[in-house]
Amino acid sequence: MAHLFNRNVVLGVCGGIAAYKAAFLVRELQARGADVRVIMTRGAEAFITPLTLQALSTHPVHRDLLDAEAERGMGHIELARWADLLLIAPATADCIARLAAGRADDLLTTVALATAAPLLLAPAMNQQMWADPATTANIATLEGRGVHRIGPAAGDQACGDVGTGRMSEPQAIAGHAAALFEHGALAGLRVVVTAGPTREALDPVRYLSNHSSGKMGFALATACVDAGARTTLISGPVTLETPAHVARRDVESAEDMLAASLAALPACDIFIACAAVADYRPAQIAGEKIKKEDEQLTLTLVRNPDIVATVAAAEPRPFTVGFAAETRDLLAYARGKLERKRLDLVVANDVAAEGIGFNSDDNAVTLLWPGGEEALPRTGKGSLARLIIERIAARYAAARGTAVVSP
Repeated sequence: MAHLFNRNVVLGVCGGIAAYKAAFLVRELQARGADVRVIMTRGAEAFITPLTLQALSTHPVHRDLLDAEAERGMGHIELARWADLLLIAPATADCIARLAAGRADDLLTTVALATAAPLLLAPAMNQQMWADPATTANIATLEGRGVHRIGPAAGDQACGDVGTGRMSEPQAIAGHAAALFEHGALAGLRVVVTAGPTREALDPVRYLSNHSSGKMGFALATACVDAGARTTLISGPVTLETPAHVARRDVESAEDMLAASLAALPACDIFIACAAVADYRPAQIAGEKIKKEDEQLTLTLVRNPDIVATVAAAEPRPFTVGFAAETRDLLAYARGKLERKRLDLVVANDVAAEGIGFNSDDNAVTLLWPGGEEALPRTGKGSLARLIIERIAARYAAARGTAVVSP
């Protein structure tokens, strides 16, 4: 069964008799591993109560665009960024028409415009409404923009008609949603991802480290699994759960991470160095806790090994991706890192920018490679990770002269 592990699904429920199936759909999505949050239109509330979907999803149901409490934090924008997938089921003829027109006159259509996540529609309506030229044109418009669709199915309808217009069954919808993330662009490949910070011991109780949460690296590992790769995650000290189907190796120091990385190279086609590795470590580690005695304390630091450069110089070398986390002159430093360390691709991240630095849930990056670059928009780290992996798969395929599987 295709999975939705670690996926955030926003389920939009519109006003139609098929809205009752939303309760079963929430369960199907959760059974595949998704975290589900629900948006209901006013019409949907005539067919199923918000309390039902709140109880099943374990999250408050979102209903109003101008909710004073939610909008204190730009609630609809946060919901749009949180989503890895926006699924509208049932998608009524009216909702489809408003989406095609680019309307943003309720919470659901506003989130649809504001999210970078894929949009999947499960239409449900009377068979004549489905056959109407206006609906046909609206569906064509949306599909031309890359919107995905499942159904509708044919059969008996609540109104007594027989024909095409029934919403697809929840199990089929959940399966289609999961399939959107399993595109196989890295099928059969072996990927190693490093993530999180390193800790460089000063004494038995203190260390040097940084603010990296590991979220981006863990999101990349998840995206690699979804792309079909056998994925190994080498992580510094973080508080994150291991993504499903990922082999994890925990390390502390930069030297530990280098050793684990070199040990993984014989079974590595692509190496993604996302970890925030300490550049320096203490020349000596005190055997006992350093006491507070003098007004000043002088520490002698020595350079740590450069993990990504070492991997890029290995023979045979994997396709090697580095990260450049900078606070100024981002692209200049990133381009220099790409050339100096002979990397295949660098992901440049401005960690000084508000809302996309260390510990944030969002990010925005620029990809650089020899002869090219591409800026990716600010979005949730899960969505961004999938975009990055798609680009890595394409660059890997180009470097090896093979075709990449399209999502």
